[in-house]
Amino acid sequence: MGGGIGRPVEEGKEYEVVIDAKGGKGDGIAHIEGFVVFVAGANVGERCRIRITSIKRNFAVAQKV
Repeated sequence: MGGGIGRPVEEGKEYEVVIDAKGGKGDGIAHIEGFVVFVAGANVGERCRIRITSIKRNFAVAQKV
């Protein structure tokens, strides 16, 4: 299941999320089962479909599709 222990996402898969915060570099931040996902070009309050492009130890990076 998922991208590993504590990582409920998989690289290349798509998810429906709501952006609930803004990162220091301007990326939108969503949470999937508590796991942080940075989404380039997304704004707080936006509902969007994303594709995971990379997974790190404590977060993932995604792009809008």
